[in-house]
Amino acid sequence: MAPSGRISQSVFDGSRLRVILLLDLYEGAQQQFLDAYELMRKQVASVPGHISDQLCQSIENPSQWLITSEWESAPPFLAWVNSEEHVETVKPMHSCVRDTRSMRYSILRETSPGQPASRTAASADAQVEPRVGDGVARHALTFTVKPGSESKVAEILAGYESPQAQVDETTRLRRTSLFMHGNRIVRAVEVEGDLLVALRHVARQPQVRAVEEAINPYLEQDRDLTDPESARVFFTRAALPAVHHVVSDRPAPADLRRHALYYPAKEGQGMALARLLSHQDRAAADDPDNPVHSSTVFQRDDIVVRLVDVTGDLDLDPVASLGLKGAGKAAELERLLDGAAVGVEGSLETERNINRLLSHADMLPVTDRSAHS
Repeated sequence: MAPSGRISQSVFDGSRLRVILLLDLYEGAQQQFLDAYELMRKQVASVPGHISDQLCQSIENPSQWLITSEWESAPPFLAWVNSEEHVETVKPMHSCVRDTRSMRYSILRETSPGQPASRTAASADAQVEPRVGDGVARHALTFTVKPGSESKVAEILAGYESPQAQVDETTRLRRTSLFMHGNRIVRAVEVEGDLLVALRHVARQPQVRAVEEAINPYLEQDRDLTDPESARVFFTRAALPAVHHVVSDRPAPADLRRHALYYPAKEGQGMALARLLSHQDRAAADDPDNPVHSSTVFQRDDIVVRLVDVTGDLDLDPVASLGLKGAGKAAELERLLDGAAVGVEGSLETERNINRLLSHADMLPVTDRSAHS
């Protein structure tokens, strides 16, 4: 259980996962949808970590459908849903569906016939109690621009007028932080209330549409946001989910600074690297001397980004800033990190390589906008 006052949210708690997908079908598309679902069902059945799924149709409105699936835990589902295989698998469904909404829940309690409600089985370090949140949903997008266009793109992305923060009575944009690492862009958002409603609200704003149109010529991946299919594929491939978030229960210092650190993993090691950093930040939240006050770890495939709010400059305590405090942690990161991608060769146990890693990992801030009440 998290200490009183500490915010702690993680996909690494070992609990089983329930995924709920709400769909609104076009009239007359039911049979085409069923055929597409059968294809997807057969493919997902062989995905590691998948347990079962169900397809349901509303008894009140025949155009409304529901797909639920159960997974051993969140990490294998995230690996699947963010894969190129998943993008291709669900394509046949797109022409059948007017609208979709995906929700993901950890299974904390369940009742079986003839048995009382009980805690679900989980791994030894499982957090089976409810997570302690702050009413904020966190998400990020990442994509690349053509080499040589970085400064122009940064200028465009830094110069637009912020959209209205209040979306509706229950949803509000709280903060948008945008960073670059070479030609890679990462845009992280914090939303009070409904994340999907907020993202759709932002996408409709004229100033945002103008910015997105302005950067289109510089993107390495072509897109047409006026075409629903092209937009859906782009945002699916660009999704960089938050897999861990923790905030210390200490009072927030007045001089907190936000940084983003980029950790490219060796092939197939992205989730393991994200898990390592998440465990490190959970320990940092209990350490009154650690400069990291809060952290959000985002991960997709072999891309891991750690967004941290710290006191002072990163280089005042490089080990803590990188999340490497503790015996053997540098060696663990070295085993998972693509050192060549961040310009580090040799052991991360040396001060020289720690400083070099911090210099390469520290992303360039483009804009950081907080909504004011």
